[in-house]
Amino acid sequence: MTEHDSSTQDPDRAPARPPVADRAAFEAEVARLRLREKAHTREGDAIAAARRRLPMVEVDATLELTGPDGPVTLLDAFEGRRQLIAYYFMWHDGHEAADQCEGCTWVTNQVRELGFLHSRDITYAVFCQGPYEESRRYRDFMGWEMPWYSALPSNDELLTGRQVGSMHIVCYLREGDRVYETYWTTLRGVEVMDYDYALMDLTVYGRQELWEDSPSGWPRTMDAPPEHPMRTNGRPIPQWSRIEEGRSDDLTPGS
Repeated sequence: MTEHDSSTQDPDRAPARPPVADRAAFEAEVARLRLREKAHTREGDAIAAARRRLPMVEVDATLELTGPDGPVTLLDAFEGRRQLIAYYFMWHDGHEAADQCEGCTWVTNQVRELGFLHSRDITYAVFCQGPYEESRRYRDFMGWEMPWYSALPSNDELLTGRQVGSMHIVCYLREGDRVYETYWTTLRGVEVMDYDYALMDLTVYGRQELWEDSPSGWPRTMDAPPEHPMRTNGRPIPQWSRIEEGRSDDLTPGS
């Protein structure tokens, strides 16, 4: 068995574990690691400072979105606040809930309390890249309460120069009735929304995914394909608790 061959691991066999040390030796190793953690934190602060100094580009404030009451504009999505963070949710048209994006489900599921963002004059909203009615039913199935729009009418313009259909975070600034884009990120950049992985990274076994640099014998995720570690038993992981509660995952509009 190779280190990355999770399919043949014995589930009844205890995973490998770190060597045992006395308290003094343990604290000495933590102190050495803490120096790297502090450097990592300071570098993160420096990157954020550079992000605040990026130029911005004007975006058409009248670009159309679809909301609960029909067509609205990008400007409307600010809800009167100065800044807007939009998460561009991947969508597979006509597919069942189980086939929707596990990565977007994972990060969106962790955005709950928006009050602190609002206190800084920031609106957070999801711009789903699929039809409004179908995707809204997915939002309701998951129990999410954040503002939800379909970006379909303006996807190409909103994501100019980027891969439409992929996950993105895009940040905007409003000055009166003019809108500017100030930053965007994609793929692993959306992990900034996550706390599960951040907490897993603190534990001895980490995320338990195949790509991680872990010692031989460390456990690996057994029931998720390596390309979709946020799935289990054919669904995005957060869906299972909703199914167990008896919620309908039928995304058919009007059903």
